[in-house]
Amino acid sequence: MIDSMTHRKLSKTAQRPSPTRPRHGATNATWCKRILSTRMLSMSALMLAMASTATWASDVKSQQTQAAADIANNTDTCYVEGVSDRLNCGFVTVPENPNKPDGKQIQVHYVVLPAVKNVNHEEALLAIAGGPGQSAIDNAAGFDAMLSKVRQQRDILLIDQRGTGRSNLLTCDEGAQSPLSFDDDNADTKAETQKCLAKIDADVTQYSSLNAIKDFEAVRQHLGYKKLHVYGISYGTRMAQLYMRLYPTHLATVTLDGIVPMQQSVLEIGASIDRGFDLLFKDCQETAACHAQFPELKAEFDQVAASLAKAPVMENVYDPVTGEKTMLTMTRGKFYGSIRMALYQANVRALVPHAIHQAAKHNFQPILGLYSLTIDNAGMAMGMHASVVCGEDMHRITPAMREQAQHSFMGKTMLEGLEATCEVWKVPAVDDSFSEPISSDIPTLLLSGEIDPATPPSWGELAMEKLTNAKHFVAPYATHGVAYQTCANNLIADLVRSGSVKDLDGECLKKDVRRSFYLNASSVEPLNATSTKTTADDKTSTGAKE
Repeated sequence: MIDSMTHRKLSKTAQRPSPTRPRHGATNATWCKRILSTRMLSMSALMLAMASTATWASDVKSQQTQAAADIANNTDTCYVEGVSDRLNCGFVTVPENPNKPDGKQIQVHYVVLPAVKNVNHEEALLAIAGGPGQSAIDNAAGFDAMLSKVRQQRDILLIDQRGTGRSNLLTCDEGAQSPLSFDDDNADTKAETQKCLAKIDADVTQYSSLNAIKDFEAVRQHLGYKKLHVYGISYGTRMAQLYMRLYPTHLATVTLDGIVPMQQSVLEIGASIDRGFDLLFKDCQETAACHAQFPELKAEFDQVAASLAKAPVMENVYDPVTGEKTMLTMTRGKFYGSIRMALYQANVRALVPHAIHQAAKHNFQPILGLYSLTIDNAGMAMGMHASVVCGEDMHRITPAMREQAQHSFMGKTMLEGLEATCEVWKVPAVDDSFSEPISSDIPTLLLSGEIDPATPPSWGELAMEKLTNAKHFVAPYATHGVAYQTCANNLIADLVRSGSVKDLDGECLKKDVRRSFYLNASSVEPLNATSTKTTADDKTSTGAKE
């Protein structure tokens, strides 16, 4: 999600890595390198840290490191990439189908980051990754950095949700064709999905959020924690809300970051993506230096998209990951998808106007840089993703939503692709009660980023409907994953320490964490000197709602 020409430099000063996006400059070789299909990038509901390849699924040929072996053998301690401490690790064995306790069994793996000064052995914070389809354990380093203050006095518990990471991963091997040359706009999603399903040794109907919550509770009981504090990001907020509904007495506090309310089908993200694009164009127009350099940015974007809709651009390029000469097939899907993913982080978002402008001049190297970062390290289990979305979201598509999707390239592509996938996956729909708002008095902190291209602040307001002990803060300059970009990680620590939202103050979230737009491949204008944007106090609705 970062321009490949500059992402190594930017990574040194970037925000803390989020478990819904790739870690800067990392290949995650300790566990495995994941490469996702471009088609699935467009189709995927909330994700986030995407990558693209020639087939429907991802490359999960994991290197057999000692860390992976430690966890697989259910030993007591292990190491994970990016965390220097020796951690506690293991798994619980659960039935794949809870209604068949004597049937096939699967392992659900966990890792515990021990508290620095464990003053409360009966509590831990459970951090739930996004996707759906990401591994929490693979993102241990990001969670550890963001939750460092919490970890001073509480264990951090990470669980690979069933179908992800080490917990009976649902995915398929990649194809032989290079992701750069693959024409994703003309992919046969249904055929690729059928190939993937045929290779998976699992009952894909059993990898729902509801079954996964039962697994989480089994891990809690296994480890002996009486109470959990829960942090969920993106799709992880759905899991957190289900925990609130099903096991409320076992939760002390909850933080929802990048909120997916139970009432909302994640397939409505198409409109959120379009909103994210519009906010980018607006921000550039209202920032003097960006507007002066790219006065026709929206028109240039439309020009490139229209041209690629007629035919992809094919040219020889140097692979930004391997450095080898290869053929690039730049499709409309890759163009949209690269920009979409760049909007998830402020420092990467700052590169987009320059990349669009260069593409309008028939130079796709900056876009290729953005696209390459979706290839490098995604970490998504697309089989699990399909099991969740097909069972929990597809049946909620209304005629009005279908009509709206027809006016959005991303919305239309996502809907068509997932319909083809779900026709093959055949996961029964959850009942209507699944979509009811969560009614709870558990102390709950909700965090939204004003320029989030996936889960806008309005989704947070919807989740607040029946939460009687909650505050919702909107960070005016944050994208997706507020706690990774702002002071919100301190607010989480305060919530865990006090067990109350009463004294939480979101004033610090008004700090401007935007990155100045790149005017070319190496120059950034001084934002404060040139911006004509209104101040946070004038523009935002960042107060708390209690």
